[in-house]
Amino acid sequence: MSRRAAISLRGVRKRFGPVVAVDGIDLEVAEGECLGLLGPNGAGKSTTMRMLTAQAIADEGEIEVLGRRLPGDSKRARAESGVVPQQDNLDVELTARQILTVFARLYRVPRRERGAAVDRALEIAGLTERADSVVDELSGGMRRRLLIARGLVHRPRLVLLDEPTVGLDPQVRQELWSLIDALRTEGVTVLMSTHYIEEAERLADRVAVMAKGQIVAYGRPSDLVREHAGRETLEVYGPPARLREVEARASERGLSTRRSGTAVAILRAEDVNGFDVQGERRAASLEDVFVVLTGAEGE
Repeated sequence: MSRRAAISLRGVRKRFGPVVAVDGIDLEVAEGECLGLLGPNGAGKSTTMRMLTAQAIADEGEIEVLGRRLPGDSKRARAESGVVPQQDNLDVELTARQILTVFARLYRVPRRERGAAVDRALEIAGLTERADSVVDELSGGMRRRLLIARGLVHRPRLVLLDEPTVGLDPQVRQELWSLIDALRTEGVTVLMSTHYIEEAERLADRVAVMAKGQIVAYGRPSDLVREHAGRETLEVYGPPARLREVEARASERGLSTRRSGTAVAILRAEDVNGFDVQGERRAASLEDVFVVLTGAEGE
């Protein structure tokens, strides 16, 4: 039996003056699913996230979150959702425990349950030992974990993560991935916008790739790789003149390529038999798909 939709967008469009930020998208996220909203900067990811919290109102289309129609019923939808913004907006003069206590109250966690709710959120985020440290004393990674804990303190059914690991070093990013991954074991629905391709590939059950305000691909990462990049990629390295030559020869054969720094990647390398070019074969990846569909290099 198919799961119900926790998020549903139908024909959603949002303009800012002459700029169309989101251009008629359709998207569903099933209950208990982790969906990665992947795209380069300016693709429309953050605008989509803002519409899901009614911070921005769609000009056209229909949006439902946890069965509530937005924007009319956004207050009740937000009460069952946890939001982790891209920007750190923590009060630096409060302790981690004080911040979580304030938000437990704002989310109407019953008074007798608030202490336990705060302790649980601290434990999930690995901040129990720093519970009474003021935010200004916490590292960047700890502050990001506190933002996530703040969004979880009321046990939401849905968590919206807007670029959750932006600007963090790889080690801290790995720690946050483990934290986000743990939400899935509790059946929490997660919608995560990101431009880190590895992040989407590592965490998401399904990925929606956005470009210029539209969803240009949707599906399981492995299915998208097979559909748009094939099984293998041939990486050819060399000086610019050599790479241009390889691109021209591949184009004559009807082969898709993408430039990646000092290399040209030839997609669907399983089909290049008889193409006399030396290079390194590797498994095709979601990064190949991302660049083919958006024309942008991932970070």
